[in-house]
Amino acid sequence: MRVRSLAALLLAGGLALTACGKEGSPADTGSAPTQAAEADVKVDGSATFDKMKSRGKVVIGVKEDQPGLGFKDATTNKYSGFDVEIARLVAAKLGFGEDKIEYKAIASAGREQALINGDVDYYVGTYTINDGRKEKIAFAGPYFVAGQDLLVRADDTSITGKETLMGKKVCSVTGSTPIKRIKDEKLTEDANITEFQNYSQCVSKLAEGAVDAVTTDDAILKGYAAQEKDKFKVVGKPFSKEPYGIGLNKEDKPLRDKVNDVLQSAIDDGTWKNIYDSTLGKSGSPAEPPAIDRY
Repeated sequence: MRVRSLAALLLAGGLALTACGKEGSPADTGSAPTQAAEADVKVDGSATFDKMKSRGKVVIGVKEDQPGLGFKDATTNKYSGFDVEIARLVAAKLGFGEDKIEYKAIASAGREQALINGDVDYYVGTYTINDGRKEKIAFAGPYFVAGQDLLVRADDTSITGKETLMGKKVCSVTGSTPIKRIKDEKLTEDANITEFQNYSQCVSKLAEGAVDAVTTDDAILKGYAAQEKDKFKVVGKPFSKEPYGIGLNKEDKPLRDKVNDVLQSAIDDGTWKNIYDSTLGKSGSPAEPPAIDRY
């Protein structure tokens, strides 16, 4: 699926991504590893980094409505999730501790312009790398590869992948790429397809037993599973490929190279796995770090 399309739908519908019975509460992300700010960092030739140093803080574009990925707690105003922890890791390796980070929630449709304008220094939030976006901005990463998958009840052993959906009731968002794929590939009968304006409705129907599976991006599904790990699970057989990257100003190659180095080091020394295990990994669904694409 295209995360751009999904996020636009979620935001347009005013969706607070919360699982059934957990309205307004973030995913149980546990304790992510604390990242100490590096000292005396230099990124020669990076105009963006020079601006960060001049203002004394880093401004990071994020999502605030995706449990397990980028979520802002309404009570504490604290951000949590896999994407947020990746953003914090990069900030620390650039020399900025948590007290020197300003998070700025940017709607999906405004991400490229925010980077072009310099409203944010970089963006971390289910941002799929594709050629169209590369014409406007640059990407470091990918730091995660997502794909369309299925959320089912924890005790359901009958659905093991898309090939077992025939005869099952499947729910997704109206007009989304995931529901289009279900229809186009005729993975279940049309009468078994349920569509709503947001995924929280689908998850509620799944909990009630009114549908058998919810389908969308697996990273988002893992967020729901992490919230209600006794109720839901992600099947774990993605049937599309969506590489998530860190969005940067297109002209700032020195910063892109630096961020790629940060991500590679995190993969090599186990930090990436620790971050995943403490966030999306709470869903019980494993993941492997991707190969960095230094285009």
